[in-house]
Amino acid sequence: MSTLFISDLHLDPSRPQITELFESYLAGDEVRRADALYILGDLVEAWLGDDDDAELPQRIAAATRAVRDAGVPVFFMAGNRDFLLGAAFAERAGLTLLDDGTVHDIHHRPTLLMHGDVLCTDDVAYQAVRRQVRQPEWQKQILSMPLEARRAFAAKAREDSKAHTGNTMESIMDVNGDAVTEAMRKAGVTRLIHGHTHRPAVHAFELDGKAAERIVLGDWYEQGSVLRVDDDGAELRGLAI
Repeated sequence: MSTLFISDLHLDPSRPQITELFESYLAGDEVRRADALYILGDLVEAWLGDDDDAELPQRIAAATRAVRDAGVPVFFMAGNRDFLLGAAFAERAGLTLLDDGTVHDIHHRPTLLMHGDVLCTDDVAYQAVRRQVRQPEWQKQILSMPLEARRAFAAKAREDSKAHTGNTMESIMDVNGDAVTEAMRKAGVTRLIHGHTHRPAVHAFELDGKAAERIVLGDWYEQGSVLRVDDDGAELRGLAI
């Protein structure tokens, strides 16, 4: 048995092949035989609210609900693109919502689970925006807008994000090493799994005299990416379209 992790799918109607890959993967034997499936944020390019009546949220809910109905728990942690996803959609989709920074025992090893953006502390401008959009008052104001207005707002936010990414050094947008060790020390773990940076890798290092590892999940822009963890260890691999 294995536990599976995915993140940064950025599902969007403009990339139907990735949505189809997501659906086919969740319908496959690997997922249906897993101990659990974890989605660590940025499942979609933009989440407009649980009342979104577009086709994509319905397809996502059908795919994840089918996994849950097959007896495999599906855990979801919000990222910077889908932080407005709430309890109503989670219920429809069979998702168990997780707070960022949750520790779960993954095959007998306490593991810190994060989306990863909070670790990018060198990107001061991004962190300021993140603090704003995570405020309940701000979210309530956005969700009170008509759906079409939210669609326009999300489109503008994506353009702003692209501009920020294009004008910011890559090193600044990566995780900060001190932030990583601080988070792991606080959680009392020697393994961290996160996404967000789109730099899939397994980083081995020493933390307070103990062997530790930070596993970064891959994105789903050009192909799929999955982390498989079992009693023998962890394996990152791609999924061909």
